Amino acid sequence: MPNPSFDVVSKVDHQEIDNAINQTAKELAQRFDFRGVDASATWSGENVVTLQAATEERLVAALDVFKDKLIKRGISLKSLDAQEPHQSGKAYRLQATIKQGIETETARKIAKLIRDDGPKGVQAQIQGDQLRVSGKKKDDLQEVIALLKSADLDVALQFTNYR
Repeated sequence: MPNPSFDVVSKVDHQEIDNAINQTAKELAQRFDFRGVDASATWSGENVVTLQAATEERLVAALDVFKDKLIKRGISLKSLDAQEPHQSGKAYRLQATIKQGIETETARKIAKLIRDDGPKGVQAQIQGDQLRVSGKKKDDLQEVIALLKSADLDVALQFTNYR
């Protein structure tokens, strides 16, 4: 029987992001404080969301609305990388990137954390944009999951393929 293992990934459901954008756009169109400021939220690429408003303060408020919608849909704000607002013609724009996958440097940091603080006999292998963690006992893997959940990492982690 092979050793138990699980994968550490950082993925965001594209449909949930789409729903959050639609809810944000609907709220921006209906709320009184956004009347006449041409506030909008749209996709502008594979993993890029563009927010736009007539003033910088309304743009920041629109970003707060978008963050609230993401939280309500169960998406961690660690997967959102919002840039600073900049003026584009008469309107202010802001681009927010949705981070997918674990970067190599972050994966190395997670593997080192597992090696240093995790139980003995647990290995972490980097496989592209995810990590495979394996060990001899399922209890050790449960410990690693608890360790990673309590660690303050700058990426939202999910644990899949637990065998």
